[in-house]
Amino acid sequence: MAGIKSGNTEGFQQFSQFSSLQEFNHHFEMWLLEHKHDFTKGEIIGLKRLVRFAAKIPGVCNAKIGTILKSIHEQYQENGISRSTFKRMILKAKELGIITVFETERKNGSQSSNLYQFNRFPSSEPPKEEKMNHQNETSNNLLKTEKEQKINKRNETSEQQLDHNFVSNRVPQPFVQLVKCFFSEAKTIEEYWQMVQIAAFRFECQNDTEDILDISKDSFRQLIRKMKLTNGIKNPIAYFYGILDNKFMKLYSEKIATMGPTTHRPLPFIEGINLDWNWLE
Repeated sequence: MAGIKSGNTEGFQQFSQFSSLQEFNHHFEMWLLEHKHDFTKGEIIGLKRLVRFAAKIPGVCNAKIGTILKSIHEQYQENGISRSTFKRMILKAKELGIITVFETERKNGSQSSNLYQFNRFPSSEPPKEEKMNHQNETSNNLLKTEKEQKINKRNETSEQQLDHNFVSNRVPQPFVQLVKCFFSEAKTIEEYWQMVQIAAFRFECQNDTEDILDISKDSFRQLIRKMKLTNGIKNPIAYFYGILDNKFMKLYSEKIATMGPTTHRPLPFIEGINLDWNWLE
């Protein structure tokens, strides 16, 4: 798309694909879990900083590269990244589908800073209408006889859901043994553990194995207690993630405090938490 006029950031609201900052954070975390290995350490620093500048309008950034690099240098000093590293990161992110880049122009027609639009993580999306139509046409062309359909339907009805004995071995058994008492399906247990991994990754605690397990079990117990005392929880997994978020933030804050003031870093940007906004100035 060409000819986008630069101006106030509010004018770029139409380019946001997210209804909230929390939703944007969730989709970006899924992108990072999937493609972190595709970027160098310096490129990851640049990508995460671009995300911070895309906070005012969830998933949309119109900051100049120089401004972004300056904020990185102010935090990391000699470990800042170069303009070429940042541009390589942008190219990779475009190729992977993480972002879309639009050129903007000033009123006089000269080129201004680019507009970076973060995209939604595809596996979280419902099937596209065109794809669904194509699948329906294919299904119609491959319809089986009425007798075969009835047999298949009976088989599908009698098929049992996989229980906790089939949970992936990536999920710790102590967590499985706790969750199975309330949710016995393997898929559901794995979904709860995925929330644990996302929250731990957000607060850079993914290597703290013992803390992760303790927090995950304590958070799940807190969820069950809340569910037993009230009927107001419509999405238990989302509520569970909120509990995890708070507990991992506390752990992260304690780790930062032990480093002392000279090594303090701002907490990750999360909706609803008072964070360091100095980098926006």
